[in-house]
Amino acid sequence: MTLYAELHRHLGGSVVPRVLWRYFHRSNSDLAQRFPEYASFEEFYTRPRNTLDEYLELHTLVESTQTAETLPYFIYRLIRGAYIFENLAYLELRYTPYLRTPEHLSQSERIDLMAQIVDIVGQASRVSEYPIVTSQILCMHSRLPYEVNRAIVDLAATAKDYVCAIDLAGGDAQVGERLDEFVGLYEYARSLGIKTTGHLYETPSGCYPQLLPYLMRIGHGIQIPLKYPELLPELASQRQCLEVCPTTYLKTGTLSNMRELKVVFDRCFEAGVDIAICTDNAGLHNVRLPFEYENLLTLDIIDFEQLRACQDAAFRHAFAWPYTQKPASLLTGLLKPELTPAG
Repeated sequence: MTLYAELHRHLGGSVVPRVLWRYFHRSNSDLAQRFPEYASFEEFYTRPRNTLDEYLELHTLVESTQTAETLPYFIYRLIRGAYIFENLAYLELRYTPYLRTPEHLSQSERIDLMAQIVDIVGQASRVSEYPIVTSQILCMHSRLPYEVNRAIVDLAATAKDYVCAIDLAGGDAQVGERLDEFVGLYEYARSLGIKTTGHLYETPSGCYPQLLPYLMRIGHGIQIPLKYPELLPELASQRQCLEVCPTTYLKTGTLSNMRELKVVFDRCFEAGVDIAICTDNAGLHNVRLPFEYENLLTLDIIDFEQLRACQDAAFRHAFAWPYTQKPASLLTGLLKPELTPAG
């Protein structure tokens, strides 16, 4: 059995439509009344949106259901599906912990509760029957106040048993209005020894070269090879990896055809820039990681040798993979013993 690493998956967008719809109906929520039939909900939940901002609104639908009480329910099903249907050996889950705290509380009270959310996600992700190595990436958010984002960085520094890095999520156009603020936060994070990635160069409105020096990986980054290929040699020299999520760009209206990604892969391979193929929001797209691979191969965007290179890059750039090599197979539910711990 081939095993894969997934470096860019949002906790909110990882809930598959069927699981979310069943939760609505089991909890007797208003959304159960809005979507009495599964087919209509799946069509609403997975259809393409016109813009990234419109697409991101769907996250609020899920975030409101992911509370301290319900997170174990969703995460168990996420890990089970990732193990059984995707053959994942390694999974980084990213999310904004502040958005899983009760909205009626004050900002300071919600900040205080973020550590509890990280503990809940960390414990729920460790499922003995589905032995996936997991870690968390905590997302700052372009719409949250500075004080909250600073607290997220501080939490990442103190919760290293569960947290491997920070990210910057939310609408990318809003980043420009607070660019100096986010540069300072990333600089602060690096000073604390925190690993970094960030949603950058995903859309034409999200291109901020000022942030690039602070990122170890780049969330999406497709606009670099598409429109700013002169930046690729510097990315290669800094060993920065792009987290490319093919289906996302169709769902957000960023690309009209997945074949446009051929330029991205060709230019990155030519320049020596690594790419990790990811899902971003596997549940929201109803597309799991092996199907991302298959779609790229079927459309002749990459070949099998390039696919293997991307799969290897995912393990090489994983922030918390504890071994010196990627797993070759699965044996009686456990990773093969010849894998040696890193360090």
